[in-house]
Amino acid sequence: MPRWNLAWLLGIASVALLGYAVSHSAPPREKDQDYELVRLVVDVLDEVDHKYVRPLDIQAKRKLVEDMVNGGLEHLDPHSGFINEKEYKRFTLNSKGKFGGVGIQISLDRLNAGQLTVISPMVDTPAYEAGVLAGDVILKIDGRSTENMRVSEAVDLITGDPGTKVVLTVLHEGSKEPVELEITRALIEVQSVLGDLRKPSSPKEWEYYIDKPNQIGYVRLISFSETTAAELRTILGNLEKEGLRGLVLDLRTNPGGLLRAAVDISRMFLNEGRIVSTKGRNQQEEVYDAKAGGAIVPADLPVVVLINRLSASASEIVAAALQDHKRAVIVGERSYGKGSVQNIIEMEGRKSALKLTTASYWRPSGKNIHRFPDSKESDEWGVRPDPGYEVVLKEDERIDYLYYRRDRDIVPGKAVPSKPKTDKEKRSEKKPFEDRTLNKALDYLRGRIEKAGTALGAAHG
Repeated sequence: MPRWNLAWLLGIASVALLGYAVSHSAPPREKDQDYELVRLVVDVLDEVDHKYVRPLDIQAKRKLVEDMVNGGLEHLDPHSGFINEKEYKRFTLNSKGKFGGVGIQISLDRLNAGQLTVISPMVDTPAYEAGVLAGDVILKIDGRSTENMRVSEAVDLITGDPGTKVVLTVLHEGSKEPVELEITRALIEVQSVLGDLRKPSSPKEWEYYIDKPNQIGYVRLISFSETTAAELRTILGNLEKEGLRGLVLDLRTNPGGLLRAAVDISRMFLNEGRIVSTKGRNQQEEVYDAKAGGAIVPADLPVVVLINRLSASASEIVAAALQDHKRAVIVGERSYGKGSVQNIIEMEGRKSALKLTTASYWRPSGKNIHRFPDSKESDEWGVRPDPGYEVVLKEDERIDYLYYRRDRDIVPGKAVPSKPKTDKEKRSEKKPFEDRTLNKALDYLRGRIEKAGTALGAAHG
């Protein structure tokens, strides 16, 4: 009888095949070393199978292998990982803009010392309406501590059948006391292009003009999914027909998404030039350029892009491309600096996948986007606001913005839980929130429109 039964061998197929793929084209000495590493994994699993204090069934063995793979990949970088069958189905639905859960994107965030952190709650989802905010640290899930918990494990605990409940214990940024939020899971369908306010006559629809007298449009992208580019194209087309004279593109707190969506959106503003390129170790440089005649926004229409420290990945690609081609003014805070490319490598007959960092994003200017763990503030990474257009926010301003944004996003008349009492009391003493970033953008656009109007009047005179 072989040392390892067939089911167990199938369970480590992803590890063995990965080792083989790496060694297949390697020099003889490296190939031998790779085979030794694969043999080490098999020997360890064999010892566990025969000598561990209690027998493990195939599910437990499978989880052990997945944990071994994920543990190793996490040491490479926080964005690589193994996606098992259950997670891969959810991942596929997520990228299409429709999935099950509570409506949050989470990560082990370096800005919060590697703690399990909410990168972005999605508008019109149970988590958003329950009071989950961007930057929240998730301390417990249904009473279970998240300390040393992997993202994939947290996702499994948070997701579930629509109608069931989950309790998240979160610590809001700037708060000292955690709060418990009971959230009812639902089928999440995300509209990725939003306005600033809902239409009074139809609360499910958004108003895409923020300054109607000056015909300044406002669109807010909350993700880059398969539907984002099509949604934005329709909205911009409608605004253009109505006489659009200036545009605010709000990418604040947008964690990114699909590269293809970022490229398609950049092409709506550019007729020529590089948008982004990707460079990897064992692959040719891939370049993505604008297409002649592809822009749908007139070249003379002024555009402002808003970013903050949570604008990442695809958001940074769009902001960098428009900035480098001087097609838009960038207003706000320096972006996150997530410029690495993860390839989804399907495995086990497309049942699971390996998400592996294989390249990095580079701006049209040739500058790097990614912020590496040892990067300094003075290094070149991310996207900086244009000179004179940086808006430095204090911690309490960042928190107030999230509450302000949530209050404007919730459907009028919809019953939602109250804010934590301490936060409500603290904010009730303050004057109404002023969105300084947006106001700076509007001042710029109004100035451009006024100047264009004066020039037009002089020409006609």
